[in-house]
Amino acid sequence: MDFRAILMGLAFALMWSSAFTSARIIVADAPPLYSLSLRFLISGLLGILIAKMLGQTWKLSRAQWRATWIFGICQNALYLGLNFVAMQWIEASLAAIIASTMPLLVALVGWLVFKDRVPLMGMIGLVAGIAGVVLIMGSRISGGVDVLGVVFCLIGAMALTFATLSVKGAASGGNVLMIVGLQMLVGSACLFAVAVPLETWDVTLSPTWIAAFVYTTLVPGLLATWVWFMLVGRVGAVKASTFHFLNPVFGVGIAAVLLGESIGMTDFVGVLIIAGGILAVQLAKQKII
Repeated sequence: MDFRAILMGLAFALMWSSAFTSARIIVADAPPLYSLSLRFLISGLLGILIAKMLGQTWKLSRAQWRATWIFGICQNALYLGLNFVAMQWIEASLAAIIASTMPLLVALVGWLVFKDRVPLMGMIGLVAGIAGVVLIMGSRISGGVDVLGVVFCLIGAMALTFATLSVKGAASGGNVLMIVGLQMLVGSACLFAVAVPLETWDVTLSPTWIAAFVYTTLVPGLLATWVWFMLVGRVGAVKASTFHFLNPVFGVGIAAVLLGESIGMTDFVGVLIIAGGILAVQLAKQKII
């Protein structure tokens, strides 16, 4: 892996992890589902516009349309929708920790359901990662964390896991940015349909809220996605996925710096264990251990 690929991987992990902190700021002063629906509407339209300028088309294959709908519903509507709602009640650092376990869940479900081969180092990583999650969850729940918020984040992580396992390789064949934009519009429509009967559009506008919304829309929404696909094109999906081990570390660190969220010793140890578990699982996939 060359130096440029390493920089791209670090940039992606940093942008992805920062989304939880900016989302926490957004939902403090605005309804979560309406906010996320608007974010996806803007990001989706921008993505489609840029894709058209690059010569891409929405004449997709059946597999690509399937990926568009599955990711639009499972990733954008369920995973992110549930996380936005949950962050009204739980800290951004906890949401980031739960979401970062997705590579572990993919490996676990792939092993249990699809009988994927998991090398010894991968199994050790799975056990370690799960142990880290249990350690943090036990500490947070005993400390009075909102259980419903945790459940929403866990369901969201499972929805993203299902989407990832359902559409392996389905986005191949070009038109990547177009697919991303269309996925966002699917998510926007689903979230809006749910928000109408459940929420009231009541936003307290402030420079901080506007900055967080613009940042979330453009950076984690579009730029991180573009960097990810560029990285996958440069080094392949397996090697690119290795950078996921940084997500719990960055997610907790950013929330601590920008939001002042406290990090106890149990959280610190648990995050390191989860990061190590994710790294072991991803390296095992590369068959270099």
